[in-house]
Amino acid sequence: MDKYDLYLQNFDAERARDSIVEWIRAKMNNFGKDSKCVIGISGGKDSSVVAALCVEAVGRDRVFGVLMPNGRQSDIDYSYKLVENLGIEYYVADIEDACSEIEYAVSFTMKRTLSAQARINMPPRMRMLTLYAVAQTLGNAYVVNTCNLSENYVGYSTWHGDDAGDFSPLAQFTSDEVVAIGEACGLPYELTHKVPSDGLCGKTDEENLGFTYKELNAYITLGIEPEKNIKELIDKKHVANAFKLLPLDNFKLPSDGFQKESK
Repeated sequence: MDKYDLYLQNFDAERARDSIVEWIRAKMNNFGKDSKCVIGISGGKDSSVVAALCVEAVGRDRVFGVLMPNGRQSDIDYSYKLVENLGIEYYVADIEDACSEIEYAVSFTMKRTLSAQARINMPPRMRMLTLYAVAQTLGNAYVVNTCNLSENYVGYSTWHGDDAGDFSPLAQFTSDEVVAIGEACGLPYELTHKVPSDGLCGKTDEENLGFTYKELNAYITLGIEPEKNIKELIDKKHVANAFKLLPLDNFKLPSDGFQKESK
């Protein structure tokens, strides 16, 4: 057993689960006893674990899932399995037509083809728009972010897309710790161990990133450096995406608040 595996073995997932549940419960009850959680359900470990934690914290009647395929989603059965397993109410909103309409409108107005990066980031941002539309329609409802520490560290999320939300239960836990917490929640194995993917591009997270989550997690938790090229890639992604972890930058007023000098 290597050092990182020993670290995971000693991770107290039950205590972490209980602490997160209490944190969510206190936060939601502060919003009101009728407040609700809204979660984008992908069928992967992160959204599954967040949904399970919210159900335990406030009860299934106050948790709502939103499934958002972009046209055909090959792994959407996992999403259905999750909402059925938890017994929560859910909605299905296909975002394909909305994305197509925006792409057409912007391209027509600019008289140029939308960039590849704009097309990649549009579905996650459309999903977040959809989640807030659901939340505001339900009333006194809050969008729960599902990103984890591993994704956040290398910026594997879309700014103002899947990295948005009203609060984030898993932001301080690596992807491997999230799996352990999911197991402590009693979630089915296929949900906690589903190969991570965004459900959009047809590739796994690790194929997109260029390294494994174990290499990343061992590096950011214990400082165990992977091969030189992998370390350089992780460091490069971390530096390039560090802005995503900062609050929105605001212009700072001078001490006098731009008051005119007295004459």
